Amino acid sequence: MKIIATNEVEKRLLTDFFTVHWGSPRMVLSSGVYICDELDGFVAMSDAGSLIGLCTYTVEGDDCEIISLDSLEENKGIGTALMKRVEEEAEARGCQRVRLITTNDNVHALAFYQRRGYRLMELFPNAVEKARKIKPEIPLMADNGIPIRDELLLGKDLVLHS
Repeated sequence: MKIIATNEVEKRLLTDFFTVHWGSPRMVLSSGVYICDELDGFVAMSDAGSLIGLCTYTVEGDDCEIISLDSLEENKGIGTALMKRVEEEAEARGCQRVRLITTNDNVHALAFYQRRGYRLMELFPNAVEKARKIKPEIPLMADNGIPIRDELLLGKDLVLHS
């Protein structure tokens, strides 16, 4: 696996990825509306040259926010490698913390993030209902049977090296 910056791959590849996996490149969160194929990020490429993971982020002040994180193969270290690369970049840019938002139904992601040092910081009740007004293709129910309603903010303080 090789991790490269999103600006090193064709934008069409990113646009297609977000369209297939998210319905469109547009991501609607409590923190804003983002066009993910235009954001900074990192791509995980397989040894055969196919895209197997993707993470996008923004930096504002001393906060880095992960906007999207996708791994096409579970338990292979792809998501972890992408998050680590974003954390390294955030640290290099002088950020104090990395944060991210996920939804209440995403119990797998909640466990994944917490195992990597992220802590629950804030709950945004009914945030997804508000997001559906902008992006109506967001489903009402997750594949696991949990209604998708709320957003959870998680964060991790970075240890800055001098």
